Amino acid sequence: MIPDRLIPGRLIPDRVREAAAALPAPAYVYDLPGLDAHAAAVRRALAGVELYYAVKANPDAELLRVLAGHVDGFEVSSGGEHAHVTGLFPAMPVALGGPGKTDAELRLPHHRVHVESPNELRRLRATGLPADVLLRINPDLPVEGAALTMSGPFGMDEAGVAECLPLFGGRLRLRGLHAHLASGLDAPQLLRLAAALLRTEHEEVNLGGGMAVPYAEPERRFDWTAYGAGLRALAGGRRLRIEPGRALTAYCGYYVTRVMDVKRVRGQAYAILLGGTHHLRTPVTKGHDQPFEVLPTGAGPGVTDEPVTLAGQLCTPKDVFARAVPASLRVGDTVVFAMAGAYAWNISHHDFLMHPKPAFRHLRS
Repeated sequence: MIPDRLIPGRLIPDRVREAAAALPAPAYVYDLPGLDAHAAAVRRALAGVELYYAVKANPDAELLRVLAGHVDGFEVSSGGEHAHVTGLFPAMPVALGGPGKTDAELRLPHHRVHVESPNELRRLRATGLPADVLLRINPDLPVEGAALTMSGPFGMDEAGVAECLPLFGGRLRLRGLHAHLASGLDAPQLLRLAAALLRTEHEEVNLGGGMAVPYAEPERRFDWTAYGAGLRALAGGRRLRIEPGRALTAYCGYYVTRVMDVKRVRGQAYAILLGGTHHLRTPVTKGHDQPFEVLPTGAGPGVTDEPVTLAGQLCTPKDVFARAVPASLRVGDTVVFAMAGAYAWNISHHDFLMHPKPAFRHLRS
């Protein structure tokens, strides 16, 4: 067993810690038992509410196989995601979302299609294919404290919805509304938005995702129990669905790398790591310090208990995982970044500088 050297409290489960020390770096480690337990707990908390997984967060096939046992379906946002998911799970319901759908994508089989505009609905109608539609709305509601608001090009205002309504009939069926308004909200905030959105006569409402994943407080988790109870109280007999992505898979992923160099520049300590944000773009995208632990596998020069900036191998000052974080590390040590199971590898600019791709390890016990 490898002892901790960095932060009080254990971000990294023992099985991940032991695998990380033995892996070639850089590498991704996915903790499948951890994901299974988390998804099962979310499923229990949401009894009575439909649960779809937003595949855009992480389309890794092994993660999807675990989630398939706990979710009611998958939300996809492209023809590529649709082919990937339906190839793995031909019988699972699929909801097709995303702005800018092509004509080919509008022809894909689906359980629901989330229509973004009157023009998109007309193009869908022109296919002549049967379609069960949720109109994606973008209402003028205050969203305080959100990490990201889905405004502008996403969905429709009241005028757009009104333009859509006369277009339904025959094989084009209006089932209800879709509303994903923001990301990074806690349960009370999301429930306040849900209460406002559910002042509608529609029998089916998809409330999207947006559950907070606080990278600066990795031990704090979204309150799924309170959220599930609140949604059941608001449902009023309506069919409610949610589509979390990051909040389901972020905690099962770990990015493993090693310290290549430790140096000082104008008094500031820097650790240069194998890999970089071309493998794990999350901290640059969200502007945070990615939580990590150091496993003492090295014996080279280093720093002890002082602020150090952890950077990668890319030729850009933006290739930074964490800035001036108190740490003790040495050349050769293993660094394990937690919360790397969503919007990490799949959104990163893999080919910049043509470094080797990371290895992938799926832990099953």
